[in-house]
Parts: sequence; C-alpha cells; structure tokens
Amino acid sequence: MYRKFMIGAVSTAVVALSTGAFAQQGQLGSAAEARGMEERVITELKANETAALAKFNKPDGGFRDRDLYVFCFNRMTGIFNAHVSPALMGTDNRLLKEKDGSPLGQKIFDAVNAANEGNIVSVSYNFPKPNTTDPLPKESYVARVGGTACGVGYYK
Repeated sequence: MYRKFMIGAVSTAVVALSTGAFAQQGQLGSAAEARGMEERVITELKANETAALAKFNKPDGGFRDRDLYVFCFNRMTGIFNAHVSPALMGTDNRLLKEKDGSPLGQKIFDAVNAANEGNIVSVSYNFPKPNTTDPLPKESYVARVGGTACGVGYYK
C-alpha cells in the first residue's frame, strides 16, 4: 500500500513539474531578462569581441532564450555580424523598416551611436517574432563596445 502511494506521489510530482516546465518554455522573455542578457553581451564583448560574436551566432552559444536573442552590427557601417536570422547577416541594419515604413534600423543605429560606450539605451519599435511576418510591439536594449553595437529585445 505504501509503495503504491509513493509511486503515485512521485508520478504526480513528475507530471506537475513537466507541465510547469513546458508552460514556461512557451512564455515570452521579460524586460528584465532582456536587459540581463544585454549586460552579459557587454561583458562578453569587452572580454573578446571575436569570440563573443561567434557565441551570439551559435544556436547553443548561450545567448538565445525563447524569443530573446542577440543582434549585433558594425557601429560605423551598420552591417549585421550577429543575428538569429542568417538572412540578415551581412546586410545593413540601417535599411530595416517597420511595416509602416518607419526607419527601424536607422532608429537603432542612431540611438546606440549617440550613447556613451557601454551604456545601455532602449529603443521601441514593431518587429515580427522569428519565423513570423506580423509585427508586434518590441523594445530592445542596445549598447556599443568598441566597433560593435549589440542589442537584445523583448516583445511587450
């Protein structure tokens, strides 16, 4: 009897924990999580820019969490050198437009270049989630270190 009770209790706990973990995976990243990731990005860039960019581009590099990911570009030319979307690599960030034609990329480029090195600034805009086409309200925390500007955004 006791054994059946223990097996039942353990089974219930496993199902509850699995359901909780599954539900958590479906959640969006928060503002605090995006800012925390951006702080880690700055630390990585300061330590070794080349190694940091390689990590940011790897799916298992530790800088992708649900809908949170790092994007980086050369702060002088605007050319993407890190992004979750391989199609954007090597393209000019400044040419990105919101669906309504607003200059999304130029807004991010100007904000990060106006800030002091290592200072995080935020930019609000509308952008589709990866693998979708409908834009949603998004805010990105962006900063520059040396010749690279990087950001991490979250959907509001």
